[in-house]
Amino acid sequence: MSDFYQTGTVATLHRLGRENVDIIEKKLVRYASERPIALVLPSLFRELEGEALKNILEELQKVQYIKEVVITLGPASEKEFVAAKNYFSILPQKTRLIWNNGKRIRKIYKAIESENLPTGLEGKGRSVWMSYGYILSRYEFNAIALHDCDIITYNKDMLARLCYPVTNPSLDYSFCKGFYTRVTDKMHGRATRLLVTPLVRALEKIIGFHPLLVFFDSFRYILAGEFSMDINLARINKIPGDWGLEVGTLAEVYRNTSMNRVCQVDIADNYEHKHQSLSAEDATKGLHKMCIDICKSIFRTLASEGIVFSDGFFKTLVATYARTAQDMLKRYEDDASINSLFFDRHEESLAVDTFTKGIKRAAELIMKDPLGVPLIASWDRVTAAIPDILDRIQEAVEEDNK
Repeated sequence: MSDFYQTGTVATLHRLGRENVDIIEKKLVRYASERPIALVLPSLFRELEGEALKNILEELQKVQYIKEVVITLGPASEKEFVAAKNYFSILPQKTRLIWNNGKRIRKIYKAIESENLPTGLEGKGRSVWMSYGYILSRYEFNAIALHDCDIITYNKDMLARLCYPVTNPSLDYSFCKGFYTRVTDKMHGRATRLLVTPLVRALEKIIGFHPLLVFFDSFRYILAGEFSMDINLARINKIPGDWGLEVGTLAEVYRNTSMNRVCQVDIADNYEHKHQSLSAEDATKGLHKMCIDICKSIFRTLASEGIVFSDGFFKTLVATYARTAQDMLKRYEDDASINSLFFDRHEESLAVDTFTKGIKRAAELIMKDPLGVPLIASWDRVTAAIPDILDRIQEAVEEDNK
């Protein structure tokens, strides 16, 4: 059972032990009749072979308040796309697949890029962004919910709790981020526990009070990929096209909406999905690459807030982060002990060492190129350059789904 403590600048909606999914689902059916919801599922074709996605579809068949499910598919051949359409056809909701590397959607990407607007590299960020474009083209949704397709412990309660804050007109939040515990026989979530939280707190020690850092530090699971939001945020937010997606999305939310319209909600007693390898010796893979992308996103966001970086600043940051992370590592070890969890101090310390290297590498890249790869353009910018682009996206998706 969760506590009811409120912290930081973001409202925290707890899970207080009562089983009330039936109650909130009935309310969601009523609210969604006036405030329709689209569910986005970013999926890789290989996930169709896993048990996680099979269970997710079984749970979604019980959901009555989602008007449409949009699966935005990673790289797939024509044969795989057809197989994916058949696979998802069991859903009772209207379902559309976006074939991101199909010829019709590739043509859309090229048209946008011809106007010198960035569409990012192939990956989750770009796929999610295109799904927003399709949903915007429909002009009939009030909210978007999104979660991954590799959640082993998924149940429909997660989705109901995620959608409720932005769909209930009495609450009327613009953005809601999920959080949860990630524990089996040991603690997981190394990138959140040992990278982002100590990094943000190290930055607070050096920079002092800054509203953006307080905002970041208010989230219990800042790298959670599950969220719901008002449709207008999908129109005006820019999106990072790399592992900085979650942090970059929060930075855009910080810029584009009031803090009293942002919340986080406890969506699960426990959460399990695939684990990334640390890849301590290879900065192009696993958590090592994720670390570099996340740090670049944080540093560039702070630079846009007027923070001036220097070689001396980053040297101080690395030292402060390492000390902060080691202090937190001791807390996690003690927490694991009182809960009789396995805790590998060497493995955890190796993660901190790897993240320290990642922060150094991200700092080098920021000093060389403060702007770096631009964020994917917001849809209001794209539609200003190409007024009929949303109609073209809708036509492309409908043709692919025939």
